[in-house]
Amino acid sequence: MPAARLSPEAVRQEIASLPGWTFDGERLNRTYEFRDFVEAFAFMTAAALRVQEMDHHPEWSNVYGTVRVTLVTHDAGGVTSRDLELARRLEAIATRWPKG
Repeated sequence: MPAARLSPEAVRQEIASLPGWTFDGERLNRTYEFRDFVEAFAFMTAAALRVQEMDHHPEWSNVYGTVRVTLVTHDAGGVTSRDLELARRLEAIATRWPKG
């Protein structure tokens, strides 16, 4: 059974504790800045292990020291608790690297 889509109000309330994350009404978005490509790629590699454990994969891209992440549960048609949990895990992983 897929996770239930959260109301926009519930999403906004939850991301209040996730600095840097925005909600565009349909998905969560975050841009991470690292010192260089190696740090950005290391973040993505570390995150990939957690992502695979959750079996919940982000839309993401990397250009040099920047990683852009979009989270949405497609089969629910919006943001679910799984997206918020993944955002929290990504935040925890990102703390391993100093700000770029």
